This record gives sequence, structure tokens and C-alpha cells, in this order.
Amino acid sequence: MDMRSTQNWEKAGAPGFVSIDLAALLRNYRRIALTAAPAEAAAVVKANAYGLGAERIAPALYDEGCRHFFVAQYAEALSLRPLLAPDAQIYVLNGLQPGTEGDCATLGIIPVLNSLEQVGRWRSTGKLSGKVLPALLQFDTGMSRLGMSAEEAEALAADPALLDGIALRYIMSHLACADESEDPHNALQAEAMRRFSSIFPGVPISFGNSAGSFLGEAYRGALVRPGIALYGGRPTDLLDKPMEPVVRIEAAVIQTRTVPAGTAVGYSATYVAPQERRLATVALGYADGILRALSNRGAFFHDNVRLPIVGRVSMDSTIIDISDLPEGTLKLGSTVEFLGPHQSLEDVAECAGTISWEVLTSIGQRYHRTYL
Repeated sequence: MDMRSTQNWEKAGAPGFVSIDLAALLRNYRRIALTAAPAEAAAVVKANAYGLGAERIAPALYDEGCRHFFVAQYAEALSLRPLLAPDAQIYVLNGLQPGTEGDCATLGIIPVLNSLEQVGRWRSTGKLSGKVLPALLQFDTGMSRLGMSAEEAEALAADPALLDGIALRYIMSHLACADESEDPHNALQAEAMRRFSSIFPGVPISFGNSAGSFLGEAYRGALVRPGIALYGGRPTDLLDKPMEPVVRIEAAVIQTRTVPAGTAVGYSATYVAPQERRLATVALGYADGILRALSNRGAFFHDNVRLPIVGRVSMDSTIIDISDLPEGTLKLGSTVEFLGPHQSLEDVAECAGTISWEVLTSIGQRYHRTYL
């Protein structure tokens, strides 16, 4: 079987289809870069580029001019390094686990140092290699997740030898509430970031995430780190127009049926048909990112018609009510929309009681993927 026939078979046999619009992604990147200028715009491509495929997303962004890429874990950096030219800077947000420092230095991967212990290990690695090694320092400005305290920052400033052999590219922190532009916590974090900057004068700042990129100069620094906004999510309440959607998801129909009133549907019989209903089972479930929280709440679409999810979402399938469609509209192999023109990331997230980040990163691996 040649490659073309293999690809056709995979497409024909797929339970669902993900279309990823790289052109829209790059327009989103350009919009952020223009908004944040003169700050540079990086790209956060952790969690396999938010589930969309870092092997395609990162090179496309590099070709667009992006030279700074952030991942969360060292293993992600290892996978990304061969895909990008040597001048692409790859940063590990979580820093390094003990034992990975030597390989990280050899490969030119740049850690974000979140503790004095990580600083000490990176300094020792530089001494052993005889090189000055680049790094970012992260400080906690009010999220209590990662980063050093004000006391640790003062300790580093008081003893410059602690940073011997380390070339500081940026100092950074992460905004906790920037998606809500009026939240007073934003200003508190900005003030804390200014205090840290005064301790390390002359070192550029990386502060703004997707939302921070749109909040104003005080929340950006010299390098912003957009993530969800690249992929079409709504990062902040400030936008006059939304980011362009990047992802479309469709599910294949497995079966249709008509059930009489009183029929139980799905696990635990959480839905009982109030009258005769026509149902379709689609070949996607929570293993594919159709979150179980959407049971009896979410929907798919066909053209402009909303098709409610009835019963509980299963691992590999979901049941939808198609009674509002003309009989015979859907059959084996037909497709219905989960994400697309009729239902955004935010629509799905709100219905599931979660956030668009979780919706994207939950997308499974069983789809046929197309990059536009």
C-alpha cells in the first residue's frame, strides 16, 4: 500500500477530524507581536502546542519570525530542539530536575531557574563545562506556583558569586488574573515585578502572558509569552475583536436510531427520553477530549442546528439528539461539528464549567489531523 492510499484509509477510518489553520495561527501571532511591540513576542508551545502538534506549530512560527519558544518540561525541549534552527531559543518553564543539567547545557536549552537550588546546580554545570550558561530567573509576584521569593532575590543580589557563570537573559514572572483586566491583583503583581527589576537593574523582563500582552506596557516587559491567544482562545476581556479560531473538530456518526418515550440513554440512565426521539451516536468520547462534564449539557452542531448531548459521554462515543434535523440527514459516516463556526472554544468551556486551555489540551490522538 503506497503512502497516499494509507493516508486515505486513515482519513476514511477516523472517528473524528481536526483541522488546524496554521494561517490563522500566524495571523494571531502577528497581531500579538504588533500589539506588544517594542517587546518581542515568544510562543508558548508546551503540552504539544496546546494539543495541536508542536512539530508543525513551532516550525511555522519560526518561519513567521518567532525566535523564542517556551515549553514546560525538559522532555518537551528535547523533542523540540531538532525541529528548529540553532538560533531558536528554547526555554523550560519548570526548570530542570537533577541530572538533566549537563545534557541541557550541551543542547543549548535554556532553563527557567525557580529556586536557589536550581541556580546552584546550573552554576555548577557551567563551572564543569567551562562555559557561561544562559538562564532566566523567575520570581513569584503573587501566584505562589513557581519562582523565588523577595528574600531569595535579595540573597542573589547580595552575593553575586551565586550567579557566577550564569548569563541572565531575562527575569520573569507570571500573571495570575490578567484575563480579567480590572482585577486589582494585576496591579499588585506589576508593582512586585518592578521591585524585582530594581534588584536586577539592566536585566530585561519577561512578564506578559497572552492576556498580559494586551494589558499595556506595564504588563509586558521586553518579551511576552502568548499561549492560548495563539491558538484562538479569548485571553482577556479587553479585545475589541476575538482572536482568529485555529481549530475545527468534527465527529463521525456511527449509528442512528429512534427511541420511544421512556427510553433510558447512556451510562447510569441519566437521561430518559421524554417522548419519541431520534438519536445519533458519534465516534468520539472523553478519551478524545469530549469532556465528560458535557454530559446532558453540551452539544454538537449540524449546519445551524444544535444537537444536544444526551446521557453521559462515554470513553469512545457520545450520544446526541438529532430530532430537530430532517429524517435521513445524518447516517453512518456523516460528520457533526464539535468546534467550529457554530461553537467556539469558550462556548464548550463554559458549558463544561472549565476553561479553553483544558478543552484544547484534552484533544486526543485518534483524530485524522489536517494542517491548513
